[in-house]
Amino acid sequence: MSELFDRVDALVASRSPLPPPAERKRLRTAHGLTLDEVAAALQVRRATVSGWESSTKATEPRGKEREAYARLLKQLAELYPADANTSTPVQDTAVPATFASTPAPAPEAQPVSTVPASDAAAMTSQQNTQPTSTPESAPAAASRPARTARPSTTSRRPAARKAAPANTPAGADPRFANGPLAVVDVDADGPVLAYCTGGLVLDVPAKSLPSLVDWTLKEARLGQPKLSGPGKDADPLIVLTPSALVRYGLPVALTEEERHAGRIPEGHKVIKQLVRAEWKLTKRGFGPWARIYRPAQGSERACVQLCIPSWNALDTRHWGDAAQLPPAELARVLGVYASRVMTPRGSTAVTGLELMTALHPPTRASEPDAEGKRHSEHNPGSLGTDPVDCAPCEAPDGHPLLKDLPRFHVRGPGEKLFEEAYDWARPMTDAECTLRHLVGIDVNMAFAAGANGLAVGLGAPTHVKVPVFDAKLPGSWLVDLSHVDLSRVKVGKDTWAELDASLLPSPFTPKGERPEGPAWYATPTVAYAVELGYEVHPLEAWVRRENGRYLDGWYNRLRDAYLATMADLGVDADLAPEGFLAAMDGYKSRDPELAIVVSAIKATVKGGLGKLRERPRGEGWRPGEPWRALSRPTWRPDIRAAVISRTRINLHRKIVKHAAFTGQYPIAVLSDCVVYAANGPSPLDFLPYRDGKPLPGGFKLGINPGLVKHEGTQDVLWGEEVRERFNAPELNLARYIKDGTVTDVDNGE
Repeated sequence: MSELFDRVDALVASRSPLPPPAERKRLRTAHGLTLDEVAAALQVRRATVSGWESSTKATEPRGKEREAYARLLKQLAELYPADANTSTPVQDTAVPATFASTPAPAPEAQPVSTVPASDAAAMTSQQNTQPTSTPESAPAAASRPARTARPSTTSRRPAARKAAPANTPAGADPRFANGPLAVVDVDADGPVLAYCTGGLVLDVPAKSLPSLVDWTLKEARLGQPKLSGPGKDADPLIVLTPSALVRYGLPVALTEEERHAGRIPEGHKVIKQLVRAEWKLTKRGFGPWARIYRPAQGSERACVQLCIPSWNALDTRHWGDAAQLPPAELARVLGVYASRVMTPRGSTAVTGLELMTALHPPTRASEPDAEGKRHSEHNPGSLGTDPVDCAPCEAPDGHPLLKDLPRFHVRGPGEKLFEEAYDWARPMTDAECTLRHLVGIDVNMAFAAGANGLAVGLGAPTHVKVPVFDAKLPGSWLVDLSHVDLSRVKVGKDTWAELDASLLPSPFTPKGERPEGPAWYATPTVAYAVELGYEVHPLEAWVRRENGRYLDGWYNRLRDAYLATMADLGVDADLAPEGFLAAMDGYKSRDPELAIVVSAIKATVKGGLGKLRERPRGEGWRPGEPWRALSRPTWRPDIRAAVISRTRINLHRKIVKHAAFTGQYPIAVLSDCVVYAANGPSPLDFLPYRDGKPLPGGFKLGINPGLVKHEGTQDVLWGEEVRERFNAPELNLARYIKDGTVTDVDNGE
């Protein structure tokens, strides 16, 4: 009889009621659980849990998994009841009331416990004057912690509370209980509100900008813990909406003159207010990303970062329409980015560079001396506190190292290191013209993948004459690679391949042209010549004997941020090729806000690497004079060159493997995009998958950095017509393959 009861119980459990996918996700994130943690507890794959939460392709658990999953969600629903005012369709009529569906929350929102009795009186008095909003007026209400819930009234403004958080979740830093940032806005009724991550809304009592800074540091509990042991906590970020700018006496938009200067005048009344309150601004002044501080007292920092979207702080090329989002939604976008990358410190490029330093702080505390005191000392593996000169060949034009060159001298490859991304194309062959489609594939996070595991110099270079090449030694090498013949190359330990070199770009130059003599190359480029089966004999080199994998932590942080956000958009790392292509189709429309985060993460990679060789930006600079960026330890053109070199080589290696195995050659290559002619419109129509497995060492479809996705498909006739229209037989079609729109032949800048 007991066996019969067990079977009945199992049958009932197999139909355990579950909330809709969005509610499942809300409950998980409200408790601070990751997909991996839930997957481990239920003994399933991460992708399985992600599928259960997907609003577009939700799958349903069965059997014991369903019973355990339902039990987990029921317990979480008791801890984090849904907002009573939220009304969205329920998936199953048998679902209990506690599982009412809500809009998708901010990913990984931090949980907040209920308010203690000491706060109850203050909150009760607020309920009469600050009632909750309807769901339409607070898009982030779904992810709002239980302590901010209020009874609904006719007001559309979200209920706010004073910044006096109660018990913080286990493991959370109570100093930053309200998250890394807040978007400050003025409600139509008059009160100033701070929209934080997780849907929390705070009352802002500040009447002026100096008092807003004081409130942020003393009451708001905003900020982010340091990313590395010897590092520093992130300063709180305050985002000012146009209505907040008006309230605090700042212009909603900059004048043309102010925009070019990047700041408002020093005589502005708000700056005078800050000065009177003994606050300081950095040398960049009060611009779109202003930093307001007082000199540190011991280890205590007093600094607040301001972000002003209407002053173009959030570049539309990288942040899309984030600046136009309502406050709660903007807080969500910036909050997800902050939690997965870091609190923004400026543009995505600035943040990318700051992330390197945050993960490898220049100094650390020493061991106690004889008197028990600790001192600041160099942090091994970092770039230190002092800038180092680059090698002359690594210096960009106008650098002080080149001031003795004739004014109009143009340096050639034998004088200048020129490691850049590909911009190469060729005419189509007759056989390719008989095919129907041009298919573009794009390498995911290509430059991040190029940084992974790469040894780079940490200190100053050493000049060496007639060196023996060492592939493990970062540096710049003057060597003749013109003898490398792509018609016969090594593709394995003892395997040589015969190729049509006329259909391949050279791996040694960005334009794909075969070198004509000695030229400067970064270590990965020279190492690839050896890998292809050819000897190399450098004439001289600038090497960096102090080196390390400085960018590994940076890569890992950005990779994880990218993969987690793409998983939230329904694109998991372990999808089969067909499933991956289907998941990528229209992924941005599933959650446009998270799509903005993806764009910002990718821009952080490229921008951060670009900052390693930042050029002069006005300021009255003249060639031969130093510019501001040269004073940074992170001004390292050699590191940038090494990453670009390795990225280009990684791509060429895949192109060679593909050609050797399939006989197919690229028609165009632009940075991380490659175009092939094919009989079908899909990458699967020319990528050599067998039994679901890709060519070893070749192109593989997937979302991980270094794998490829579908960039776009056009007709072969389109390509021929475009080239004929512009009288450009080698027009780089990779630049236009995504949507086929060609307005003019540009120079690739």
